Amino acid sequence: MQHSDNSVSRRQFLKQASITAGTLALPSIVPASVFGANAPSQRVNLAMIGVGNRGSGVMNGFAQYDDLRFVAVSDTYQDRRERAKAQLNKRYGGLIVKAYADFRDVIKRDDVDGVVVCTPDHWHVPVALYAARAGKDMYVEKPLGVSMVWAGALRKAIKRFGNVFQYGTQQRSGGNFRFACELVRNGYIGDIKRIEAWCPDISEQFNAFHVKQYGSTDPVSVPKGLDYNMWTGPSPMRPYTVDRCTCYGTYHCYDFALGFIAGWGAHPLDIAQWGMDTDHTSPVSYEGTGTLPTRGLYDTISQWDIHCAYANGLLMRFMSERTAKSVVMTYRDKWVSHGTTFFGTEGWVSVDRTGLYTSSPTLKQVKLKANEIHLYNSPAQNRNFVDCIKTRKPTINPLESAIRSDTISHMSDLCVRLGRPIQWDPQKEAIIGDIQATRLLNRTMRSPWSL
Repeated sequence: MQHSDNSVSRRQFLKQASITAGTLALPSIVPASVFGANAPSQRVNLAMIGVGNRGSGVMNGFAQYDDLRFVAVSDTYQDRRERAKAQLNKRYGGLIVKAYADFRDVIKRDDVDGVVVCTPDHWHVPVALYAARAGKDMYVEKPLGVSMVWAGALRKAIKRFGNVFQYGTQQRSGGNFRFACELVRNGYIGDIKRIEAWCPDISEQFNAFHVKQYGSTDPVSVPKGLDYNMWTGPSPMRPYTVDRCTCYGTYHCYDFALGFIAGWGAHPLDIAQWGMDTDHTSPVSYEGTGTLPTRGLYDTISQWDIHCAYANGLLMRFMSERTAKSVVMTYRDKWVSHGTTFFGTEGWVSVDRTGLYTSSPTLKQVKLKANEIHLYNSPAQNRNFVDCIKTRKPTINPLESAIRSDTISHMSDLCVRLGRPIQWDPQKEAIIGDIQATRLLNRTMRSPWSL
């Protein structure tokens, strides 16, 4: 691969330094140019895996920082990976970035410090597993994945190899979300009695599908430039249709995702977990109702209304937007299709991406005291990831937060699909007394893929 300069990656520099240290004594004084904030030795080399609709936006967000550089991009669509490569090389002013059809070729590179995973959901954990075992750090888009068993395998790998993991939920790095959770944690609304969390459902995208309302089932030829076998990966191989490999298909086909109950639900559920300091656990019971499409390609849950309870008796209601609107508008004067509300004995606080809403104006004026709980302050999810690669400190959204909030989506999905309550043991991470539901925690991988 050609480079426009003679820079040395951070990984290459540290690797060479460790080798040299075995035979030569390192100098006690190292020039500042070697260890400066943006010096080659301190620059983080990243690779983008998945550069479609979501991935291209995430890539641009990372690319703004001078102390990191993308050296590789991968996508199963040839035009997408070539476009991303050209865009980055133009930014860097040289032939820096190489494009790959197979993400495994990226992970084999010694000069890649970390990967940014923006694939369809069914690839999140498998790609992250490859990265973990190769010693790479990883930023993984939400939701974590399609199988709780797969997520457990990733946890074991990261524990073994010590990788930095960042969950791409974004919202913990927002000031309003942090402040709302600080109000809750510090008791400004009293003892918390219940939570409401809600998010968009499939109805927001009805008009975007080629075939209304739930996607085309008619087989057509695979587009030129798409490696459909690789795109499908560990999921079952199905006939290609015009609605399958779009971003909407990746959201709403159960082969590839749980739907918006997880893909969007990850955001408000993550804030609920953060506010209650429950990143180490999940609710223990789930019951409620929901609907599934009866025709078309898309077969994830289209609406839901789930009532959850934690072991300490705290209640949470998790809703899709069409269920939530009439509920939320009984106490808020502005409707937004997503959000998290905490109800306490002395008031309530609600937060979404448009702002902070409170039962009393004085809550917005609170200034935390030095001895009160101040939550992790991250300037941005991507920036925090890069900083933690350098420092080896935990990110604002480590893997455990991802697994535990994802659990809520998975149990809610099973509750609707099976039409019965689900009991969950968060310590053993096991469903209680339901063999059929337990089997659905895992998904068989299509050969030759495996955990």
